[in-house]
Amino acid sequence: MSLPTEILDYARDALARLVAIPSVSAEGRALAPAAAAVRELLEELGATTELHETAGAPVVFAERPAQPGQQTVLFYNHYDVQPADPLELWRSEPFALTEEDGVWYGRGVADDKGELVSRLAALRWFLAEHGELPLGFKFVVEGEEEVGSPNLVEYVTRYKERLAADGCVWEFGGVTASGRPTTYFGLKGIACVELRVATASHDLHSSLGAVVENPIYRLAAALASLRDADGRVTVAGFYDDVTPLGPAEEELLAALPDEGAELREVYGVEGYLGGVSGAGFQRRLLTEPNINYNGFHAGYGGPGSKTVLPASASAKLDIRLVPDQDPERVLRALRDHLDAHGFSDVELVELETSQRAARTSADHPFVRATIQALREGFGQEPVAYPNVAGSGPMYPFVAELGLPVVGLGCSHPGSRAHSPNENVRVADFAASVVATKRLLELLRR
Repeated sequence: MSLPTEILDYARDALARLVAIPSVSAEGRALAPAAAAVRELLEELGATTELHETAGAPVVFAERPAQPGQQTVLFYNHYDVQPADPLELWRSEPFALTEEDGVWYGRGVADDKGELVSRLAALRWFLAEHGELPLGFKFVVEGEEEVGSPNLVEYVTRYKERLAADGCVWEFGGVTASGRPTTYFGLKGIACVELRVATASHDLHSSLGAVVENPIYRLAAALASLRDADGRVTVAGFYDDVTPLGPAEEELLAALPDEGAELREVYGVEGYLGGVSGAGFQRRLLTEPNINYNGFHAGYGGPGSKTVLPASASAKLDIRLVPDQDPERVLRALRDHLDAHGFSDVELVELETSQRAARTSADHPFVRATIQALREGFGQEPVAYPNVAGSGPMYPFVAELGLPVVGLGCSHPGSRAHSPNENVRVADFAASVVATKRLLELLRR
């Protein structure tokens, strides 16, 4: 099954329209125009739309009711994007869709405007081919995903009855380096924190380092105490609430390809923590929590030398969580660890709203239909992950709405989401549209 030319033309035009809007949530830019454009595209599909205000950016809600006895699919996407910096590294204008050698370039073509348009194109194609859409569909398209979705949990709780559905298609998906389609049924959770320590009221002459504690040493020691050389977290109780995979998820994990070797080349790394490889690589990446250090700020980092003893130092961390880990409990354990190891002077500040991990059972009928749709849409056996290593606001859709959630989409390992020259390959995009349409057909009763 191939994508009709008129549907691809529609998708290109719709995506160009969205990419042209610089809806950078971190800067609060152009969010209202982006929401309005998304709303218009959904109304063109015969959906009733509403703009739901939140404490931050508005959420676009759209609904087209199901016929009696038919299922309803909820699509979650977002219209906000990352900043385009550094601009000098782009091969083209970031906020203009360009095509070169079968590849679309522009900020948001992969994350997440391209994924959104692929769903719109699938629905448009279904309507054009069948004349009607027995299934119902709903869309939740938010504008704050790139800044941690701080208002989404409250939104889902408030509109719980309006969001009722039989299954949810998550915001992203894609293909492996070898071109096999991927799907996943969960995300890790995340908590972002900053550790801060000050040892003086202002920067001092470095000669005083003989008698005054240096905050860099202090913070470095605190950070070193959090994990061992293999990357295992040494915080007491950190792993206590980790839930083992069920039989269906273990089966998926065992069937995953050995991606460690090919990803070493993609990422430019020589090896992995603890020397993991093969099945151990996937198990550790997907099913284990971890602490990662994002950045360190202290003292002088300019050209030449400056003999200074800095007054303070800080480091930013993210903690990746797995199902049943409570972010608040994990942060309390981190605070207790610092205190118990003599670092009560190290301040711990939570930076963003934490997100809990979520996972759908791999033997759910909605999951099986997704795997079949991808198999037919891409013409290859899908790679099905029990969950992926990234994080996102999936938890309220699973826990609050009780929905099975699946991911499918059009990105590839070189899509450069969040980086200059963000891109999707047109062939992957087209196959994603085919797979999404096929999913709708499989769910039709």
